[in-house]
Amino acid sequence: MKFLVRKLRVPLYYRASMVVAIGGFIFGSDTGTIGPVTTMSSFQISFGHLSALKHGAVVSAILLPAAFSGLFAGNVADVYGRTTTIIIGATIYSIGATLETTASKLAQFIFGRVTKGIGEGLFLAILVVYICEITPAKRRGQLASLVQFLIIVGIATGYFISYGTTRMAPSSASWRIPLACQAVVAFSFAVACITIPPSPRWLLTKGRATEAQAVLEQLGIASSELEEMIQQPVEDAGGITQSRLVSSIKAKFKDFTKVLSKKARKQTALACFMMMMQQLSGIDGVLYYAPLLFQQAGLASEEASFLASGVSALVMLAVTIPASIYSDHWGRRASTITGGVLLTVCMFLIGSLYAANSVQGGYGTARWVVIVTIYFYAAIYCGTWAIGFRIYASEIQPRATRASASCLAQSANWLSNWVVAFTTPILLANSSFGAYFFFGFAALLTVVVCAMAMPETKGVTLETIESTFKEHSSTRLLGRLRMRETAKESGL
Repeated sequence: MKFLVRKLRVPLYYRASMVVAIGGFIFGSDTGTIGPVTTMSSFQISFGHLSALKHGAVVSAILLPAAFSGLFAGNVADVYGRTTTIIIGATIYSIGATLETTASKLAQFIFGRVTKGIGEGLFLAILVVYICEITPAKRRGQLASLVQFLIIVGIATGYFISYGTTRMAPSSASWRIPLACQAVVAFSFAVACITIPPSPRWLLTKGRATEAQAVLEQLGIASSELEEMIQQPVEDAGGITQSRLVSSIKAKFKDFTKVLSKKARKQTALACFMMMMQQLSGIDGVLYYAPLLFQQAGLASEEASFLASGVSALVMLAVTIPASIYSDHWGRRASTITGGVLLTVCMFLIGSLYAANSVQGGYGTARWVVIVTIYFYAAIYCGTWAIGFRIYASEIQPRATRASASCLAQSANWLSNWVVAFTTPILLANSSFGAYFFFGFAALLTVVVCAMAMPETKGVTLETIESTFKEHSSTRLLGRLRMRETAKESGL
């Protein structure tokens, strides 16, 4: 019996990854909620009619603060640790969600979103960094993809909670309840993160090798990978100490020498480009404004567009499950290029139908082609770019700059996300097809750049990726990475 218990026991790195991934649910729940909430009749009764400009400003208010605090999240994580940074961010997020829930004026609602953005900027990028640092190479993609899986679960949950509460209109409870749920979950998440261990790789950057080895053994990492991690020379993560944190933050905009140094700039540039283009491909334009998009395609009633939005979230969830499970089988490069080609086709198809005036009026086959293509677009994105990009942006970074570079890439993501969130309703109000062509060309550009500059990293240890980037150009990385891993497996 004791033998069976030992065999069935889930390793600590699994359990810790599952706890941290809940942060993805929190992020996704806001994405799935804010679009439906701001189009509810009860919301407009509370705050007045929102013009396209004001609508974009309210929805996107979370993003610029997130991009700003995300710039410093890496410094905070390097000083105080990954888990502490996540706890601080989640707590601030819960305060912002509470301000939104209790708002009686639009100014308080926007301030709540700004506060949420500050908290989100602190914790979101660190989630994948932490998981990448506590998991073995053969499980890294699968477990890191839990964050994206729970983002999609959060989006679907946000849509359907909002769909359920819209029936409570004209009571303001119809839009307050979805936001109150976010506040409760975020605070609970902050408390839960107290129970998980610190990142062993972060402990190594602090010279705490004994503690790091103890944590690695608790996590259940294989001895061979543990030895490689311990034996790699430890580089100083910028020389940042707790007493120097304030001065480090003040100098952040002037000094990017670590993330842009010769040994890290290729990884930093590629991660920032990919995370920026992930949003410019238009996914959050679809997610934030799904009710508006479906209304434009002919689903006029509030309930019908909400339900259609929820169905798209379920489609995304259905695709994300197998994509997460097999993320370490297909590989990052193949999913990026194949997914990008399909996303480009979807956006160009929708844009062409609107440009040809085939959808206007909400009747005929073209309307359903647009609706189905939106579903298909969301499914392709969730099966490819959504999972691969976040993992890739963290795993290719050197240990000394992983948190800072990942947070910089996430800040680039939020900045481009703000552009999409702010401009989409304005573009849709002035042109039925301009937004789709813009998203399509952004996806096409990403395919071209990644085909030339993106090496494969699936199944390769973080230490091997780091040492190979130091020695070789990106065009030779793929073969070098695989040769190193093959040699290790053969005992050479």
